[in-house]
Order: sequence, then C-alpha cells, then structure tokens
Amino acid sequence: MPSLGPAETERNAGSPSDVPRTTNNVRLMLNLSALMSFASISTDMYLPALPAISRALHTDSAGVELTFSAFLIGFSLGQLIWGPISDRFGRKFPILIGMVLFIIGSVGCALSTTVTEMMVWRVVQALGACVGPVLSRAMVRDLYGREQSAKMLSTLILIMGVAPIAGPLVGGQILLLWSWPAIFWALAIVGLVTLFSFSRLPESLPPKHRTREPLRHTFATYLQLIRDPRLIGYALSGGFFYGGAYAFIVGTPFAYIDFYQVSPQAYGWLFGVNIVGMMIANFINGRLLSRMSSEQLFYRGAWTLAFFGVVLSVCVLFGWGGIWGLVIPIFFYMSMNGLIVANSVAGALAFFPHRAGSASSLVGAMHYGSGIFSAALVSWLADGTPKGMALVMGGAGIGCLVAALWSKGARAERS
Repeated sequence: MPSLGPAETERNAGSPSDVPRTTNNVRLMLNLSALMSFASISTDMYLPALPAISRALHTDSAGVELTFSAFLIGFSLGQLIWGPISDRFGRKFPILIGMVLFIIGSVGCALSTTVTEMMVWRVVQALGACVGPVLSRAMVRDLYGREQSAKMLSTLILIMGVAPIAGPLVGGQILLLWSWPAIFWALAIVGLVTLFSFSRLPESLPPKHRTREPLRHTFATYLQLIRDPRLIGYALSGGFFYGGAYAFIVGTPFAYIDFYQVSPQAYGWLFGVNIVGMMIANFINGRLLSRMSSEQLFYRGAWTLAFFGVVLSVCVLFGWGGIWGLVIPIFFYMSMNGLIVANSVAGALAFFPHRAGSASSLVGAMHYGSGIFSAALVSWLADGTPKGMALVMGGAGIGCLVAALWSKGARAERS
C-alpha cells in the first residue's frame, strides 16, 4: 500500500492541475450544492413536524428524537463506505446508487406507523443521503487546490443555504395543508429530481486518478489517515461544531414550539434566520480568503464559537432574555459554520489529494457522528426546558476551540 507520509502529501497538496475541469461551472456548482444539502433537507424539513409525529406514533419527545439519532448513525457509517468506493470506481456511480436508497428510505418513512419503523427507514434514507456531502467535498478536491477548495466550499455552502432556510418553512406549510407523511413524500420527489440531474453530469475522477487497491484495504487506509494529527485536528474541531449544531437542530423544536409556544410556521422563520447568518459568514469567508489564510479564519471561527456557546449557556441557566436569550447567541453560534466548516474540511483534505474520498468519508463520519452523541445527550438531559440543549452547545463550542488549539500545536511539531 502506498505511503501517506508527509513528504508525499505536502508535495501533492493543493495542486491537482491535471484533473479535468467541467465546462459548465454554474451547472456543476448547483448540482454540488444540491448534493451537499441532503443532510439539511433530510433533517430540517421534518423539524416542525416532530411534535406532531410524536403524537401520531404514540411516543414522547425523547422517542421521536431517536429518529434523528438513527438518521445520523446511518449518515456517519455510510460515509465510511461511499468514500473508498468512489476512490476506486469514481464519484458518479455511488451518487446515483445513493439517490435510489434515499428515495426508498423517504417512502418508507412516509408509510411508517411506529417510531421503530421510522427509525429503520431513517437509517436507509441516511445511507443514501450521506453520499451527497461526502462525494461533493471529494469532487471539489478533485478539481481544486486547498485555498481554491476553501473558496469553492464556502460558495457551495452559501448556495445550499437555501435548503435549510426553505426546509422548515416548507415543512411547516406542508404540515399546515396536509400532514407529516407528505413531508417525506416531498423528500422522495427531491431525490428523484436530483437523480435525474446528476446522471447528466460528467465524472470528476478519471480512471487514471482512481486508486487500484482492493476495497478490503479500506480500513488500513483509515488507520493511516487517523494517525495523521493534521487531519484529525481539523476533523475533531469540525466534529465539535457539528455536535453543537445538531444539539440546536434536535433541541429547538421543543424549546421554541413547546416551551415558548411558538407556532410550527413561526419556528421555520426562527430556524431560517440562523441559516442566513451562515450564508453571510460563508460569503465573508470567501471574500477574506484573498487576504487571509483559511487556517487564520478557522481559528477566529473557533474562538467566536466558544464565546457564544458560553453566552448561550449562561443566558439559559439564569433565564436572561427569555426566548431572545436563545435566538441571539444561537444566531452567532451557528453563523460560525461559515468560518469553521469550509476551512476545516479544506485543511483536512489538503494533504491527501489521492485519498480525497476516504479522507472526506472519515472527516464526514466524525462530523456527523458527533451529532449522534449530542442529539442523544440533549434527549437524556431533557427536562422540559432549553437547558440541556444550551449546555451541550456550550460544551461543544469549548471543545471545538480546544481541538483547534491542539491541532495547531500538532501541525507545528510535524512541520
């Protein structure tokens, strides 16, 4: 098996000049943005319906939140499979298979009559949905170097920001006009449209750039990657951010709708304002990358995340500001997606241009895997108030900063 030593990775990082480029960048960016949005639409669109689903399936808030954890389990584990497959066979074929699984899982959720059935179908749905984010990141790395990758990822996140804004709003309107199963039927239709659109795009990883190693070497590759502190530092920092973000996603429907008596439709707007913050921050990140390095922006994002995580925890614990004690700190907290995610992913993948699929899978599994624990922790700490959510988000913000500072020292030792 080829070595992944620092000399080779530094030499190859950021200069994939011989990788083929698409002739239609706008079309490519729209399709990649759609792929990246599958995590968001699969979770955000049904958020306003969580209280209604819990009543329909005869379970409590903790029970219905387990459907969220089930999705994240499938989403995390699936990425570990799709990445190596795409390094071996190209990006396009796994994406098409993933879309088929997503459609099947969405239909299964719509037809579920118990929370257990929905958990099973959410895993199937997630195994298909995860192919989008992991392979869209790998495709960006196929086509661009480190700094340009960070710019492209920021642009993609900026475009895909429409999905998490529209998700809760559309879900709330569907709930108002029809019922919660219609939300999953709508997701199945989205999967069909994406399947058709992406089938018409060219392959980004030509045969000469694909790994020839058997898939049985996958776990050996992961062991090599996980030993590199440069990748793990970035992945852990992003993982803590995602842990806090998923605590927000799973906690706010009950914090806003049940605790503060906000309507499901108004909840969509309160949720969407955070996505606007993320889009603004990603736009700013893309512009600042011409004057600052992605690493500098990444550290600034980690410090800001930790600060507003602490502010949120204090406001909730002492009851300061009412609902605005949640809305305002959460806005700045979630906006740090713009500085942390794109820059940490670009940094993690920069040293592994010939293992971009596997590296992206490992990073994605750590990112979304953290959500499994944070969502479960929010459920375990649930006491009818937003305290559990706020404490998990505050702890995740501090963890992101600590991981970023540790990885900075680890990279300095390797250089």
